[in-house]
Amino acid sequence: MEHFYTGLVVHHIDFGIGRIVNIEEDRITVNFVKAGIKSFIASDAKIELSDTPLSAEDDMNSDELKDAIREVLRQEGLIGTIPIADKWEGGELILKPGNPELQQKSVPIDTFFHKIVMIRNQLRMLEQNINSSKNLSDREKVDLQQYITRCYGTLTTFNVLFADKRDWFVGAKTGQT
Repeated sequence: MEHFYTGLVVHHIDFGIGRIVNIEEDRITVNFVKAGIKSFIASDAKIELSDTPLSAEDDMNSDELKDAIREVLRQEGLIGTIPIADKWEGGELILKPGNPELQQKSVPIDTFFHKIVMIRNQLRMLEQNINSSKNLSDREKVDLQQYITRCYGTLTTFNVLFADKRDWFVGAKTGQT
């Protein structure tokens, strides 16, 4: 396992190309471009993973890989900008206390929107960490996932700020168990 390190691009005969995202004791976690996150026991990883493509024909070229990685990162909100709806551009959020003797607070909507997007990104990272955890049981993962879903549901109020509906928060659907 000495030659494996976090960030290393690896290849798997079935899963294709991926990047090592975590190494803990005897477990290596890889995020594959097409197959998603997979975990390997270190001894199996030495056999199944290589740091060079098995064959140029079976692997995508570097431009395709870069495009795929950029798309995933963009979808996860980790790169690029999530645009605010045009109607809010340059606006401000005014917080007016109920007590008229107190001063109101003004915050640029762009700043507020950036904080909302950062909350969403942190919730997504928390989701990924929960899903890839080897220390949590499946039941514990489901329970924690439900809390995150409820957080997304609470944040749906702020969907009005997003320019693109694909960026919206989505909570639990009505009628789901």
